[in-house]
Amino acid sequence: MMLSRIWKDKKAAAALEFAFAAPVIIMITVGTLELGVIKFMGASIENAVLDASRRGVTGFTPTSVSREQLIRGSVKDWSMGLLDMDSVDIITKIYPSFEDIGKPEPFTDLNANGSWDDGEPYSDINGNGQWDSDMGQAGLGGPGEVVLYRVEYKWGVLTKLMESVMGDITFSSSIAVRNEPF
Repeated sequence: MMLSRIWKDKKAAAALEFAFAAPVIIMITVGTLELGVIKFMGASIENAVLDASRRGVTGFTPTSVSREQLIRGSVKDWSMGLLDMDSVDIITKIYPSFEDIGKPEPFTDLNANGSWDDGEPYSDINGNGQWDSDMGQAGLGGPGEVVLYRVEYKWGVLTKLMESVMGDITFSSSIAVRNEPF
């Protein structure tokens, strides 16, 4: 009986319709804003890596600033203060050539199982005294060397409302360049 009165009352019907529609509209609005920020952050990190590699490739550093500080400053500038720079991973690796990026150090597969096993001989390309699945050597390289710049950042969504839908997002951007003959 009370339910039929609510159905007939136009004010109650509008309130009921709003109660159903409001959460969906709010979720769409917040989601759109959140996606916009995510796209912005992705583009900012892409630009930061590109700018950092441009600065690093020249070998130029202003007085009292190291190349590492210059690159970290470039990433900070491009992120416009939205990144927690203590949580940003800036990885730079030197490779013998562009073709070697991401490849393991060469080894002799004595047991023919397709993977390196302890005790099998290998070429220590990066000079760290152990076999590595990535032959890159940490650093910014010298004149004419191939360097891979990579920035990684784990981003938490801005609103708790979208946290259950999107979770945390990890941004990752990289570029490989050959240093100029500085």
